[in-house]
Amino acid sequence: MDKRPETLAAQALHRIDSETGAVIAPVHLATTYARGAGNALIGAHDYLRPEGPTQAHAADILAALEGGAGARLFASGLATAMAVFATLKPGAHVAAQTKMYYGAKKLLHHLESRGALTLTLFDPDEPDALAHAVRPGVTELVWIETPANPLWSLVDIARAADIAHGAGAVLAVDGTCAPPCTTRALDLGADMVMHSATKYLNGHSDVLAGAVITRAQDERWQALCDHHALTGAVPGPFEAWLLIRGLRTLFVRFERQSANGLKVAQALTGHPAISHVLYPGLPDHPGHAIAARQMTGGFGGLLSIRLKGGAEAAARLCASTQVFIQATSIGGVESLIEHRKPIEGPSSPTPDDLVRLSCGIEAADDLIDDLMAALERG
Repeated sequence: MDKRPETLAAQALHRIDSETGAVIAPVHLATTYARGAGNALIGAHDYLRPEGPTQAHAADILAALEGGAGARLFASGLATAMAVFATLKPGAHVAAQTKMYYGAKKLLHHLESRGALTLTLFDPDEPDALAHAVRPGVTELVWIETPANPLWSLVDIARAADIAHGAGAVLAVDGTCAPPCTTRALDLGADMVMHSATKYLNGHSDVLAGAVITRAQDERWQALCDHHALTGAVPGPFEAWLLIRGLRTLFVRFERQSANGLKVAQALTGHPAISHVLYPGLPDHPGHAIAARQMTGGFGGLLSIRLKGGAEAAARLCASTQVFIQATSIGGVESLIEHRKPIEGPSSPTPDDLVRLSCGIEAADDLIDDLMAALERG
């Protein structure tokens, strides 16, 4: 029978260990695998660096959840992004967002400075900006992130795919903030979707990993797999096993985080100390209509607020919460708060009065009470 994504995730593809009957797959720590007669491999793997059984299991789950033809795990989200960029021809033209995860944009600028690619940035809040940024017959890659961390701009994936493909380019989507329990970018026309698996996919703040999933196993995918094997930027078996464990609860975690994110955003709206509440699930968010089409399983637990008191007020708020933990990262079961601009640096478009919130699975009223008390303390 065809199983729904929630079932595939919860049962990790229903892979029962054939030797012991264990309902939880074992972690395979071996770095090398035996050969038999004629030097033929006994199993499917020969050495851990390209991929071991535990990594392959996690990749298979992600391919199933995204509806993709293949998946690969990497040591981090940025290692995943670098693998995608490594498939480009030297000097290739890339169109990417002005507002996006600062680490990926910093990597793109670094590659541009070394002559590896040429870069055109477009404003994701301007509907026609991407169409003006691509160069038909020249642009090789369009890179989008939606919702875009930490301003939560929305890009219409289907329209971006039409624009990219019309220019002869490939569309890659950073889906870190919209995992496959809510958005399946490949179904909307993307060619590849990548994730920092450290965030929602794992969800427990104890794994550093990345993943990329492809719509077709074409030449570019083969080039990416070659990069994967040659560079060795892969997670270890235990990290892959922890990622499988996290994926089992992805759907229920995201449902609770989405409910908490919406409640917190609604509670903060109109607060006298706050000038903006940025959350795709609010009807007055500029990208809400796009989010409602693309994020069919919830809007997530990520939001940002801007403080009328500026950077100093933002710093005070982050230092004074007692339930929200002041720390970097997003998507875990614990709620985090961060004054984002000092992390990203002076060149970032993130306003210096912005505070990013990652709502976990705690009681929503505790999260709201904590923020209200911290805002009252000023």
